[in-house]
Amino acid sequence: MLPLQFGLSGLAATAAGFLLTVLLFVVGFTATLLIGKAVFVPGVERAIESRGLEEAVRSLASSVANAVVWVAAVAIGFTIAGYGAFLSAFAVFGGAIALAVGFAAQDLLGNFVAGIFILKDKPFEVGDWIEWDGNAGRVEDIDLRVSRVRTFDNERITVPNGDLANNAVTNPVAYETLRQKFVFGIGYEDDIAEATDIIVEKAEAHEAILDDPAPSVRVVELGDSAVGLQSRWWIDEPDRGDFVRVRSEYVTDVKEAFDDAGIDMPYVHRQLTGSVEVIESVAADE
Repeated sequence: MLPLQFGLSGLAATAAGFLLTVLLFVVGFTATLLIGKAVFVPGVERAIESRGLEEAVRSLASSVANAVVWVAAVAIGFTIAGYGAFLSAFAVFGGAIALAVGFAAQDLLGNFVAGIFILKDKPFEVGDWIEWDGNAGRVEDIDLRVSRVRTFDNERITVPNGDLANNAVTNPVAYETLRQKFVFGIGYEDDIAEATDIIVEKAEAHEAILDDPAPSVRVVELGDSAVGLQSRWWIDEPDRGDFVRVRSEYVTDVKEAFDDAGIDMPYVHRQLTGSVEVIESVAADE
């Protein structure tokens, strides 16, 4: 009976030790999880909201904070239960896997990080008209990995966020006003002062062109066949449609006024001069 008693005692001690380990893990895991859910996650969410970031960034931050709480709860639970060595080995293995995945998906992760910075720094927003790398269009959507842009030919371009974050992007509608420029060419025999007055007058007469800052004209080039007069004017609340419309109407008005005033707008032409020499062969005479 004695061996049986020792066997039962050992089994009971093992079971008690196992139950104690499970109890310690549950206590550590639950306490960490509850504290993290009650303190850490709301704190992160409030910090993100106070910065006025986009909903996508707030959602991502909340998800990451919850994941951190869960990982911390598991780690603290194993540590309190006495399995710190197992946790360290698992952490090393997980780190190696994360490193391999990071190398394999570095472009994807790069676009992901770039999307976060675009949403945070706001170089452009949904609805803005942007230009980049020879392309132009209106931003329809900004995701964490890609941005979607509708071109003015009604085509959709899906652009990786890394291309927009790592290259120069022009945002013509970032401010309340936008300056436009156009070079009018007049003949060398024409009066520059008269042409300048017409250009400024037509700018001042256009309802969409601002009076302050006032339109201005500068001589910018002496071309092969024309003198270049650059007109500069400002429009309010710039939009792609307004940009094109105002430019077209204004240039048309100036062209018609030049025609009425007899001011020439010459185009480039080439004149070939010379002579043709015909040499008769003397082979037949010989």
